[in-house]
Amino acid sequence: MAEDVKQGLEKATGASQPTFGGWEAAVGLTERWLARAERVDTLLEGLPSGLTGQERARAQQLFYGVVRWSSRLEAALDGLMARPPRTKVKAILLVAGFELLERPSPSLRTSGGGSAVDEHAAKVVHHAVEKTKTVASAKEAGLVNAVARKLALRLAEKPADLATELSHPEWLVGRWTQQFGAATTRRLLEWNQQPAPVYARWRIEAPVPEFLAPTQWPDFYEVKAGKWDEIRRLANEGVLYLQDPSTRLCIGLLAPQPGETILDACAAPGGKSLFIADTMKTGKVVALDEPAAPGKPDIRLVRLKENLSRAPAGVEVAQVEADLRKVNTEFYKNLNLPLSYDAVLLDAPCSNTGVMRHRIDVKWRLQDGDFARHAESQLELLHAAARLVRPGGRIVYSTCSIDAQENEQVIKAFFDSRAGGPFKLEKSVQAYPWKDGHDGAGAFLLCKA
Repeated sequence: MAEDVKQGLEKATGASQPTFGGWEAAVGLTERWLARAERVDTLLEGLPSGLTGQERARAQQLFYGVVRWSSRLEAALDGLMARPPRTKVKAILLVAGFELLERPSPSLRTSGGGSAVDEHAAKVVHHAVEKTKTVASAKEAGLVNAVARKLALRLAEKPADLATELSHPEWLVGRWTQQFGAATTRRLLEWNQQPAPVYARWRIEAPVPEFLAPTQWPDFYEVKAGKWDEIRRLANEGVLYLQDPSTRLCIGLLAPQPGETILDACAAPGGKSLFIADTMKTGKVVALDEPAAPGKPDIRLVRLKENLSRAPAGVEVAQVEADLRKVNTEFYKNLNLPLSYDAVLLDAPCSNTGVMRHRIDVKWRLQDGDFARHAESQLELLHAAARLVRPGGRIVYSTCSIDAQENEQVIKAFFDSRAGGPFKLEKSVQAYPWKDGHDGAGAFLLCKA
């Protein structure tokens, strides 16, 4: 799939031309995103290999900016053209629009009473016009010149409504305002619109390089720009793992112990499975997740296998592809797997509302009805996972959601059912980005009598 994306981007942007760089790549990514609504992570995997590290970073920065601010940019473009342009030309205007938003500046009043753009905006417009001549056509460059200047003036104005100002779906802003209040919702939206820092979890007993900046969370370090070659090397060697500090919450509640047998019930891509193995040092980790669809390789399962291969030597690992809700004891027997576990981690698929700074296109794919659908599936998974906990064992239910419908309400529904009888809620934690300074997450420790 990544190769298909790569070929599509090269065709869309003229990658064979010597002038191809990060800006052109961002236009190609945006064009493909507009035309085919492909996932952002899939598109990025298909970036042409000929780009330098700096140009790849610029392409990602611009493309991410367009996706983050797309509704604000679309609103500013509305009505500026008599008819829709080619998708490529719209992509050019959106990339230029984000460049204008990167460094906002007020319009300048002229002596004739009209408005003009400032020097920065003029440079952005000129750059877009010149690039359009190469990646599109001279005629379309004239359209970009006329529209981008008007776009710059519109983007200098503050929208009247919060959803447009901070580029989130109106229904989602309304949902959050009802849950958290207007002031907190603004803080959450502002958080989501900022580029996400990159964090690394240090895995070994060895001095930490100075270029990794310490954080308030033990063993987690911020990765600063300019050291990506070293970071890739250390990651490939298994010395560190790129991971948000919010992941420590569910692992902390699970408290893996040496020699235990632990099931990670929704394991892919395996970051938490590896975290469990690193914490327990010895024992067994069974990492289970749904199989890929026929004929569609799943990169998450590939990464799960890679991560399990980096587990400490004292931890036995097993990767299992199955739907947790559809297998019975015979399935585990046939694979010589335990029928019950000391601990189970159920990091359930969810709305991802706590990680929108990282998963920037989630807000555009999410629908209001998804919360109830997720909660129903999460409860089914919790029932299935709970059956695998031995007497005296424990299960941690966790999500990367900040929504009560996927967290507290799922736990309540579990205890309202007969399956919740042997369990007791020992502890829970809910992280909110605007309060905790990292991704949002919910985690609940249930112990079995």
